[in-house]
Amino acid sequence: NITASHNPPGYNGYKVYFDDGGQVVAPHDRGIIDRVNEGDDSYEALPESERGKVISIGREVDEAYMERLEKLIVDPELFHRKPVLKTVYTPLHGVGGVIIVPMLHRLGVECFPVQAQMVPDGLFPTVKSPNPEYPEALTLGIELADREKADLVQATDPDDDRMGVAARDESGKLVLLTGNQIGSLLVWYRLKRLFEKGILGEANRDRAVVIKSLVTTDLQKVIALGFGVKCVETLTGFKYIGAKQRAYEEKLPEAIRARYRDLSEEETREARLRDSLFFVFGGEESYGYNTGDFVRDKDGNAAVICFAEVAAYAASQGITVVTLLDRIYSEYGFYLERGESLTFEGAEGAAKIKKLVDSYAGNPPAEVAGAKVLSVLNYATQDILDSEGELIPKEAMITFETEGGWKVTVRPSGTEPKIKYYLYASEKPASGTFTREELAATKHRAAAGLENLWQWLKADAEKRAV
Repeated sequence: NITASHNPPGYNGYKVYFDDGGQVVAPHDRGIIDRVNEGDDSYEALPESERGKVISIGREVDEAYMERLEKLIVDPELFHRKPVLKTVYTPLHGVGGVIIVPMLHRLGVECFPVQAQMVPDGLFPTVKSPNPEYPEALTLGIELADREKADLVQATDPDDDRMGVAARDESGKLVLLTGNQIGSLLVWYRLKRLFEKGILGEANRDRAVVIKSLVTTDLQKVIALGFGVKCVETLTGFKYIGAKQRAYEEKLPEAIRARYRDLSEEETREARLRDSLFFVFGGEESYGYNTGDFVRDKDGNAAVICFAEVAAYAASQGITVVTLLDRIYSEYGFYLERGESLTFEGAEGAAKIKKLVDSYAGNPPAEVAGAKVLSVLNYATQDILDSEGELIPKEAMITFETEGGWKVTVRPSGTEPKIKYYLYASEKPASGTFTREELAATKHRAAAGLENLWQWLKADAEKRAV
């Protein structure tokens, strides 16, 4: 799959998928790289008679996919309540508009496309970077939403697998949500409504599963466990979530597996709840989400319509999405995350990144920003099992947990010359639920704590990189 993804033009590339639609994992990924490294950089075009053909996929494939997407909506009637949900949508010069705009109209959502960004263009002329997690990328969408008085702004990256959201708060201001917050709202809503609809219940809740990456907010795990549903954590990279989905399919009886691709969404769900595990949601903090097993990767199309359903539900309760998120915090505790990185260019930079990674592994801090380190997990050297008892593949990643509920994860980026830091704060309400004033004070305290934590980590990294 040749893709512009969410990166600047210089980082465009391709992804490789296996026979079930999931990205390749070990041993196939390593095998591909080994074959690439065996060759050289020369290129000689094949004779025309030996070349492959470009085959255009017809609209009937889009239609079949859209019919399946529609089955992911738990409560379609929410979209037919007054007032009608209004959302601004932009594909950020990518391909998302092909499916998302007609899909939203089909559901009954009033959709306002950002026309200047609807045409696919790998140079991304209206944005510095087509990444929906950056506020700047949503500027044109927010301007249009204010003109049209829309409830949401939703943006997908150029290859339409990540989604960012700006939603209105109680004052009417559009607030940019983080990937962790978007995912937490989706997990909470889908579990709540699946139980209310009777699809999940006491008899089968142990057959449902939420999957998240290890660097994604723990709030999603707390929500899943609160519903009595399993939560499985994987390494960063949606290919690992897709690999879990494949494993659950392979647990089905052979008679079902033989015709699994031909079954309806309801039939596959019934089979998974009876004989394997029903995949409710998969997500990463980096704005990737999946809500259905017929796709084995993060899916911007599904994310847009399923989050629109969350917004329609909030509106049916007379509140905003932002207020709904605060109610989730009040019930499950407040969780705040912050992602930072240090960039080191070139060969010298790569050596510094390696030195930092080796330093954290060989000489982990005894305390972080004045808080005693309680545990260190080194995913490169330790045998660490996930909640299903499966060995997590080795990867250069280290997590420190400290007194006071702080957590830091450090890993080198897989695509850019960066070392990445994931900072976490969490706090439970002393009285069972937060009051409005207590939640506001907790948010301020957590944000200040993460800022102090980041300043300490930066100073410490400077010493380690020398």
